Amino acid sequence: MRYILLIFFLLIVGHLFAEDHSSYIKGPFKNPQEVTKQCLTCHEESAQQIMKTSHWTWSTPPVKVPGHEGLHRIGKKDIFNNYCIHVQSNWPRCTSCHTGYGWKDDSFDFDKEENVDCLICHADPKIYKKNPAGAGFPKKDVDLLKAARSVRLPDRENCGSCHFYGGGGENVKHGDLEQILANPTRDQDVHMGSGMVCQDCHVHENHDFKGRGSSVSVLDENHLYCADCHGLDAHENERLNLHVRSIACQTCHIPTFAKGMATKIWWDWSKAGMDIEPKEEYGRETFNKKKGEFHWAKNVRPEYAWYNGTMDRYLKGDKLDPANILYLNRPRGSVYDNKAKIYPFKVMRGKQIYDAEYNYLIIPNLWGGYWKHFNWDKAAKDGMAAAGLPYSGHYAFVETKMYWRINHEVVPKEKALQCVDCHGKNSILDWEKLGYEGDPMFMGDRKKEELIREYDLERK
Repeated sequence: MRYILLIFFLLIVGHLFAEDHSSYIKGPFKNPQEVTKQCLTCHEESAQQIMKTSHWTWSTPPVKVPGHEGLHRIGKKDIFNNYCIHVQSNWPRCTSCHTGYGWKDDSFDFDKEENVDCLICHADPKIYKKNPAGAGFPKKDVDLLKAARSVRLPDRENCGSCHFYGGGGENVKHGDLEQILANPTRDQDVHMGSGMVCQDCHVHENHDFKGRGSSVSVLDENHLYCADCHGLDAHENERLNLHVRSIACQTCHIPTFAKGMATKIWWDWSKAGMDIEPKEEYGRETFNKKKGEFHWAKNVRPEYAWYNGTMDRYLKGDKLDPANILYLNRPRGSVYDNKAKIYPFKVMRGKQIYDAEYNYLIIPNLWGGYWKHFNWDKAAKDGMAAAGLPYSGHYAFVETKMYWRINHEVVPKEKALQCVDCHGKNSILDWEKLGYEGDPMFMGDRKKEELIREYDLERK
């Protein structure tokens, strides 16, 4: 505990006494690349460091993906989601949050240092803002000199300028990353409400930050765990410490998410192009002609699943069965897996376009495509040409599911789940779905370890 307090103190002091750069910055600047060039006169290695990270590449070196042969790149630019579907052919809109300038098509030069955007992480977000559809460039009315002179160590607003707005709006995607976290109460997030900033947990070296979202990663590597700081014996009650072997800290300590702004839980692309009168849920529209039908939820109870740090993942070109729900990703693990724990997830559901003959997902050209002409056939043809996959000329829509692990909006311990929330008649957990014969509190000595031993004997 003393070590944690010391680290916390040093980080706070570092933020308070970060050097003022305003006297070093000389302008004027014709474009944001000129700002980067000036930054690099002192911070000579920073661009090269950034360019090695996933914030820049939006990809990974080839890795083994469960259930697939060979090696595959897994990153934001490589995979499907059931929001705006895929980056390919939709670059200017999707790359508006890229930590670079000018990624408007697949010819973007990832080796050009001056295209690194230093300001998105270091400038005051009240002064510096990205163009929502500008391929990473700032808005035209941004005063680049004023923005450059405002640079300092990143704070929650800097990280949140992208991460709070994934999916096209505040808290659309993650559910547990929203604007209230820029200045939360302790009830909204006990860590950030006590003064912590993102990099207190997401520690970094050479601009490379620790942590990977389960929506992207498939392997149990570079993850952050609560026990990294709190240990496995954080409770005074030994019974609770025993729970930590099978239950993730987040399960009890994040009873709900989307505390401030409602999050999207359903997106039906098959209704795009129709003329439907939009309604509102929690102040958010339920229909948009360009995008289809939505549903929203606030103060959401997570869904729970076993998770051992690895994920199943649908990859481009994988075959699907249109008669069944397609899982774009799914946590791996079970009651029989000693490495798995019960984790909370936001589960996103929707319908998206697929090739009705080849039976694989289509990457539609939305930006500058469907959103202009409302022609799914043309959007599919153009998008698949960019993706390098054949298109049969026939499309339909399939229901999909995607898991997003919940890690933020941790409540104070007195507001965490209590025993009766999980055990008893009104349990929030579906014990049978989780692989138990019933509520383990009433199973006597038939604990997880015993079930594992039985499973091992059955396999032998």
